[in-house]
Amino acid sequence: MPSFDTVCEPNMVEVRNAIDTASKEIATRFDFKGTPASVELKDKEIILVGDADFQLAQIEDIVRAKLTKRSVDVRFLDKGDVQKIGGDKVKQVFKVKSGVDSDTAKKIQRLLKDSKLKVQAAIQGDAVRVTGAKRDDLQAAMALIRKDVSDLPVSFDNFRD
Repeated sequence: MPSFDTVCEPNMVEVRNAIDTASKEIATRFDFKGTPASVELKDKEIILVGDADFQLAQIEDIVRAKLTKRSVDVRFLDKGDVQKIGGDKVKQVFKVKSGVDSDTAKKIQRLLKDSKLKVQAAIQGDAVRVTGAKRDDLQAAMALIRKDVSDLPVSFDNFRD
């Protein structure tokens, strides 16, 4: 029976490359000289450090530009709160989303059920497997998911015929 998996998986190699190039740019920029401005990637978290909120906003712009240049969707980033750390420094943590969370998975499942397409959706961990009798139904389901789930950069893996 034809099927595919709906997943939300960033290319972590490209994310790491984008963070490395952003870090190099921050180290060489004149307006960041003598400041604690930095960006680093730990596991699936991007940590921005700066003097003030304004500097964090500049660093965030650099990071977003580098991610976009590397074809990484910025919707993968989940922005955290600005925290004060020792002295006059502030930091902000961005989580890199990976996997379809349960609320979104239920939303996709409900969407496919209400669409009257002849497909079934099953939640499997952090992915949603969609099965159907015909390839055309699956392609229609893909188009429907892309159109209605716009807040999350979903992709489709494991297409089987």
